[in-house]
Amino acid sequence: MRGQNVLKGKKGLVIGIGNDQSIAWACADALHKAGATLGGTWLNDKARPHVEPLLQAVGAEIQRPLDVRDDEQLKALFDEVSQRWGKLDFLLHSIAFAPKDDLHGRVTDSSCEGFLKAMDISCHSFVRMARLAEPLMADGGSLMTMSYLGGEEVIPNYGIMGPVKAALESTVRYLASELGGQGIRVNAISPGPILTRAASGIASFDSLVEENARRAPMGNVNIQDVGPLSAFLASDGARAITGTTMYVDGGYHILN
Repeated sequence: MRGQNVLKGKKGLVIGIGNDQSIAWACADALHKAGATLGGTWLNDKARPHVEPLLQAVGAEIQRPLDVRDDEQLKALFDEVSQRWGKLDFLLHSIAFAPKDDLHGRVTDSSCEGFLKAMDISCHSFVRMARLAEPLMADGGSLMTMSYLGGEEVIPNYGIMGPVKAALESTVRYLASELGGQGIRVNAISPGPILTRAASGIASFDSLVEENARRAPMGNVNIQDVGPLSAFLASDGARAITGTTMYVDGGYHILN
């Protein structure tokens, strides 16, 4: 997608920026360059110094803390969107978490508490955001989330995040079905393995990156490869695309 102003006049939220190496940041940068007006969040006071300068760099009009487990913070975010903008054109959800002990162990051995926490933060938070975004998308809109091939196939060391991402992709399809009549599109973006701080929590993640580089038809991808797709999905050019998982992995997903 080319053109600097394809998102001019559109307003949206980017949730999940951790630092300047995060996928969410690359998406925010691409959305900004396409002309969108943005809002964004940081997780907590520890994350704020890493995220706030990035939000300032893209002129984010809404900047606030957000722990998706805190219903009051989530409501306050969407209340500000309503008061400041009166509408929401797109939302990008790029959040995933699993407790370390559960992530590094077998799915068979995962704790109920850890599994539910991973599902709540990584999947159901997207449902909660969709519910709050719906009344702000009276003229339609685009909801996007981040998945990974481990939700479709068994990826070594991906652990309980595999079932969680599978649930997220299924959620995308159901939300797309339920919200399509209102012109709200819902899609998942599935990047290949990219060395981010979040990915560093996965055991032997370097080996996934190396395998992707060796086997994928187009080799490895980086965060800048993902950003333009988010800008396209937020644009009117994607007005008939919904319920899909779109891969940005150099073609790795076509292999067996």
